[in-house]
Amino acid sequence: MECSDTKPVKPNSNNISEMVCKFAKVCRLKSIGVFSSEIPNLPHLHRPICNETPLSENSNEESKFYHQKVHPHPIEVPAKEKACAGLEVTRKIFGAVSALKLAYLQLQQAHIPYDPLKIVAADDLVVAELEKICKFKREYTQKHCKKARFNASRSAPLMAEIVAKEALLGKLKSQNSAKDSEIVRLRRELLDLEIGNKNLTEKIKQISLEKRRAGFLSVTEFQDIFKAASKSIHDFAKPMISLMKASGWWDLDRAASSIEKGVVYSKRCDKKYAFESYIARRMFHGAALTSYDVSDIMKFDDPFDALMENPHSDFAKFSQEKYLLVVHPKMEESFFGNLDHRTFIMSGKHPRTEFYQLFAKMAKWVWVLLGSARSIDSAATLFSVNRGSAFSNLYMESVEEEKESTMLSDEERTTHKVQFMIMPGFKIGKMVVKSRVYVSKCSS
Repeated sequence: MECSDTKPVKPNSNNISEMVCKFAKVCRLKSIGVFSSEIPNLPHLHRPICNETPLSENSNEESKFYHQKVHPHPIEVPAKEKACAGLEVTRKIFGAVSALKLAYLQLQQAHIPYDPLKIVAADDLVVAELEKICKFKREYTQKHCKKARFNASRSAPLMAEIVAKEALLGKLKSQNSAKDSEIVRLRRELLDLEIGNKNLTEKIKQISLEKRRAGFLSVTEFQDIFKAASKSIHDFAKPMISLMKASGWWDLDRAASSIEKGVVYSKRCDKKYAFESYIARRMFHGAALTSYDVSDIMKFDDPFDALMENPHSDFAKFSQEKYLLVVHPKMEESFFGNLDHRTFIMSGKHPRTEFYQLFAKMAKWVWVLLGSARSIDSAATLFSVNRGSAFSNLYMESVEEEKESTMLSDEERTTHKVQFMIMPGFKIGKMVVKSRVYVSKCSS
């Protein structure tokens, strides 16, 4: 059977079975089987199927069975604005479907026992109900096809834009994924580099330490240490002279004369070299050249940190001993009005004052200088220059030449004598690190 606008032709008895099978397939219904094998006491129907109920009134159980409506699954309720119009249509459709199912059941019943009149009447009823459903379908299709065409015309640009945006989104996701992979790769590479750098740093430190212990410190490096030690003595002498002047206890001219007697100074300001000589003489007093590890103190930028970390190390003992030798008790008392520095140091501690920190810097470079010479050459020696010695450019360096950047002429070398030594010299193998001296025309 097909849905059409013209009145359907009644089917003959030959195609009734085919029509029933097709209808059962469309409705996706399971035949509830009005068969004699399943309901043996089914009564014969005498009344027309289209006008009366197919069951006998005295059979309550069977009446309930045939009058039971088959309800479809609940559907989602439409939106509020369409509820009033859509609800009535939905009810009509549900009623038509229910009537169709009932007509189909009556058609099945007409086959047992076989009654051509009831079959034709039931078939007409089924066709009529199918026509109602087809009408609903045509109305729905016409209405929604127009709406779909209208929506398609409006949504086409939007769909094109959506497609473009989705393509762009896919491209961006792909790029983002590639970037994430690159970030992960770079992080791994950075981690490997950091680990490698850390290992190389440790190796360099170890090699440097082994070289120092094995005597691989170069003469050039030793000369740099010598200059640093000489500068540290000069840097400590300046605040010491300033404190002596500020205290009012000291006559600097007399103090310089007591350090180096009978010296003729080219300039009055050259008397500062006498104080540097005084400090250096006490810092190197009794010092013996021995090879020891200086890497522990060299790893600290501020030697005071080394004293705080290990206040009883060899360097700490050296600093305590030399402070007590360089800074006389009367000198310390004139500086600070007490002997707290001395008392603190004699107790094995290190005062956290600016004056002592300057002293610690000087002590560091002298300590490193004394320990480095024999690391380079086990036969390295320290030499001093006596007062009154003739100036020798091979073994000596005048502080005036160093300051003025001028060289003494040969005639001046014969008339100039060493007035006092400021820094001792070192002989390492065939190399000589010159002693720093103060020279003058006259000598006492």
